[in-house]
Amino acid sequence: MKRFLIVLTAALCWSSVVAAQVPGDPISWLGRISNAAHKLNYTGSFTYQSGKNIETSRIAHFVDANGDEHERLEALDGSPREVVRNQEEVQCFLPDQKLLIIDQSSARRSFPARLPQSPAALGEHYRIRKGEVVRIAGMESQQIILEPKDDMRFGHHFWADIASGLLLRARIVSDKGETVEQFAFTEVTIGAPFDKEKVRPRFSRGSDWKVVNARGNEVRVEDTGWAFRHTIPGFRPVVSVLRPSRAGHGESYHVVFSDGLAAISVFIEPLAAKNHVQSGMSASGAFNIFRRAIGDRLVTVLGEVPPETVELFSRAYKSHDKSVKK
Repeated sequence: MKRFLIVLTAALCWSSVVAAQVPGDPISWLGRISNAAHKLNYTGSFTYQSGKNIETSRIAHFVDANGDEHERLEALDGSPREVVRNQEEVQCFLPDQKLLIIDQSSARRSFPARLPQSPAALGEHYRIRKGEVVRIAGMESQQIILEPKDDMRFGHHFWADIASGLLLRARIVSDKGETVEQFAFTEVTIGAPFDKEKVRPRFSRGSDWKVVNARGNEVRVEDTGWAFRHTIPGFRPVVSVLRPSRAGHGESYHVVFSDGLAAISVFIEPLAAKNHVQSGMSASGAFNIFRRAIGDRLVTVLGEVPPETVELFSRAYKSHDKSVKK
């Protein structure tokens, strides 16, 4: 009986500590979720769903004594793929193609780091409220709902572990309440000590591998020869770089706009004379894509936003070069 009372007292004390750390308002919850994704050590498996497509991945995320982040993400379905991140450097291993792509972290946020470090500004374009408490991956989680205040973006639902704040499930929903895409942990361990072996690449690059450096050179928007005619509420440029074009000749301009949640990428690249581009809308998974030719350039806009927003972005660009026909 005495042992039972000791265990019960310890459990009540722990519950009190957790309750004291759990924020009450939804904005503070978003800050806690954002911080947990970058500051905690965790390993686990999660699923990604978009339409009928379902993929499973394994993730290991650790923070070393200096506060630097190390992460390894491995695709468990389809062709082998592995992404290893050390702070801002990202290495993508494609062993079937014997290809290694080296890049830097972009504005698009990966699960479970789906939120910006300062999420308070999201309240300008989203109505934020607390939802239900449910059980996910064996853990009690708090739902936080972000409803867009306009039709330029999708809604977002987040479920976070009450004890740690780590995001366990993230869902993007359309204006009709339909799921656009969803990430969800199926199992996760939080708080393991730093283990360097778990974030080392599983694949080793051989001498017959091709290495592609996809890191771009930062450039000011006004120095690119292109201008954005008008701003769309909430979206601002967060990345602006010049990269080697995917076609292998010339350079392409890549700019990313974000409102803190949604990210929209704009690519402006050389268009070969022999290539005819059919302007219009398409989709790939959760991404809406709009392409149009402007003179000898191909403008491609893609993002996890409604089709109308993507097309509006494509129409907002113009060239400073008067010889380029709009």
